[in-house]
Amino acid sequence: MKLRALISTVLVGVLLGVSSTASAPLLDKAEHAGRRARVMAEIGSGVAIFLGASTPSSDVTFRQGHDFYYMTGIEMPDAMLIVDGTRKESTLFFTMDENTADGDGIPLDLIRTPVQYTGIERVLPAEQFSSQLAGFVNRGQTLYTMFKPEEIGPENSREKFNALQKSMTMEMWDGRLTRELQFVKQLRERFPQAEVRDSSPIVWNMRKYKSTAELDIMRRVAQLGVKAHKALIQSTRPGVSEKSLSAVFDFVSSNGGGRGLSYYTIIMSGKNHKYGHYHQYDRVLEDGDFLILDAAPDLEEYHVDISTSFPASGTFSPRQRELYEAALAVHDVAIENYRPGVTLKEVGQKMDALIKARGYDRFAEDFRGIVRVGGYNHSIGMATHDVMGTFAGADEVLKPGFVFACDIQLFRRDEEIGIRIEDTVAITDTGHEVLSLGVPRTVAEIEALMKQDGMLQILKKNGGM
Repeated sequence: MKLRALISTVLVGVLLGVSSTASAPLLDKAEHAGRRARVMAEIGSGVAIFLGASTPSSDVTFRQGHDFYYMTGIEMPDAMLIVDGTRKESTLFFTMDENTADGDGIPLDLIRTPVQYTGIERVLPAEQFSSQLAGFVNRGQTLYTMFKPEEIGPENSREKFNALQKSMTMEMWDGRLTRELQFVKQLRERFPQAEVRDSSPIVWNMRKYKSTAELDIMRRVAQLGVKAHKALIQSTRPGVSEKSLSAVFDFVSSNGGGRGLSYYTIIMSGKNHKYGHYHQYDRVLEDGDFLILDAAPDLEEYHVDISTSFPASGTFSPRQRELYEAALAVHDVAIENYRPGVTLKEVGQKMDALIKARGYDRFAEDFRGIVRVGGYNHSIGMATHDVMGTFAGADEVLKPGFVFACDIQLFRRDEEIGIRIEDTVAITDTGHEVLSLGVPRTVAEIEALMKQDGMLQILKKNGGM
């Protein structure tokens, strides 16, 4: 069979419910205007400064930093934004011209009619940025800027800050500050009379709770992730390489409109269950292997987090079933009890009661840490490990718009069995929504799916492998 015909066979929409979907419009500019207005309310008579991501130093596609994008919706390198709390207006600064923009795929309307395109009240050349700052300082306005690093793509700001501190700032032969702290240093040196404050907690507390529009995007990301998980599970067999399985996940995500991945696809099997986030794809699966797949797409700058666990053979052994069903029961009771007004501690108490009622005391120590925080693992949004200005741990009261990972884990590394059952959950006005609903969870659902040929098997039958 010719390659083109072969690929067409695999791409038929009915094959796995996987088809290319056109990207829906990004968030409306009114959404970003509302966010800037909230910043104005927080800073009073101050001004907030946001630096966009710089032009890439190599031939890679530009990606905007999450916080700048959150405030503007603009994909443009080297842009800057000032939000003036006194005048209740914002100013965008950039240098890009039409020729450069057209070559980089940036909408020409952003260059030609930036005020109309963005909804930002003023647009000035980047050369006027410094003089504008001086004017604010001369009027005695406090300067707010982000002290923590920008996130680009799958990055997380806190994790990035810690890594840069270790590898750069605290390294004896380096000593450089992060870009953000270098900017703070410059502000204080050039304007010693100015008060410079960190705006990171303000923005991160805003990002903590998702709007209806954000939830619509995250729902789409999650459902694309569900398709990719099902496609990979369906292709899993003894004799299949982990590298081939990761390629299946990449393909389905990209074909569905994803820009990339929320994080490197994690596939753990065999001896590699001892590693928390393994993505070397260096094994060929064997009969008796049990896998953890922890993977999700990146769509329109939003992420989700989904984990599934399943046997390479397609049939659970008695021991695999025992461990899996215990973890699934704990997962299900956590999900059932998420609703606004309850604390994570209260959800954990329901989980603990389930463990005792089912006679799962032998697993109590395994679940102890996750029970303490009600199945919660981390917030999710523009970053997989999303930022939050404040978090009360087990005493956190759940509120509408909060999106997080419910991640239940049970490992028997000496038996080379690892269980991770993870969903992306949003708190609603009346309860909760599992955004990743649809991944096979029960033993029966997983085994039924794995009886069907997946992409890799169809390719092989048609001479493509």
